[in-house]
Order: sequence, then structure tokens, then C-alpha cells
Amino acid sequence: MAVRGIRGAITVDANEASSILAATDQLMRELIAVNELHADDVASVIITVTHDLDAAFPARAIRAIEGWDLVPLLCSNEIPVPGSLAKCVRVMMLVNTEKSIHEIRHVFLGGAAALRPDLRAEAK
Repeated sequence: MAVRGIRGAITVDANEASSILAATDQLMRELIAVNELHADDVASVIITVTHDLDAAFPARAIRAIEGWDLVPLLCSNEIPVPGSLAKCVRVMMLVNTEKSIHEIRHVFLGGAAALRPDLRAEAK
């Protein structure tokens, strides 16, 4: 079994707790679905937000997903590079899986779809 990284990102409409939590929930549920993930297989999740999002910790949305309350989560700020995508939540999950690196599906939603079109999986 290997440890694989799974990437995802989504943009948020407004710096409001409800918007940040809803977007994070949407992103995580899509990542879980397309990669057929179970919380027991997840080593950790690192979540970053751009500096214009500070109304809520996005980890709250992940902890609210059934079975995910014990998964180690860490929130941080993204590096504020001039001209980079605004109002963005990014996720890096480390998972134990039998899937090859080519079977992993990354998810980029909303304005974040422009970040890594080479890694993006088609949403279900």
C-alpha cells in the first residue's frame, strides 16, 4: 500500500463563514466521491486559504462530514503571490491506497479549475 497525495481547490464567493464552509464541504465531498475514500484511509489533510479568507476555519466543514471528525486536519495561509487566484481554499490529502498515482483524481472547482487543468478530474 502506498501513501498518495490528492489535491483539490475551490474558490469562495465571499469572505463569510457560511461561504467558506459550504465550498470546503462541496470540494471534500467531490474528492471523497471520485476517489472512493474512507476516512480510515486518510493520514492527514492540509487545508490552505488565501489571505482574503479569514471568516472561518475550513477544517470545521471537514470535521462535520460523518466519520471524518478524527482525521488530522491543519489549516494554514497560502503564500500571497501577487496576481494569484483570490478567495481560494486548497486541500492536500495524504491517503493510504492501493491506487496507482495515475488512478488518483484531483478536483478543482469554480475559479480554481484554472489552476491545474493537467491534474483536474472531470466532476461527477
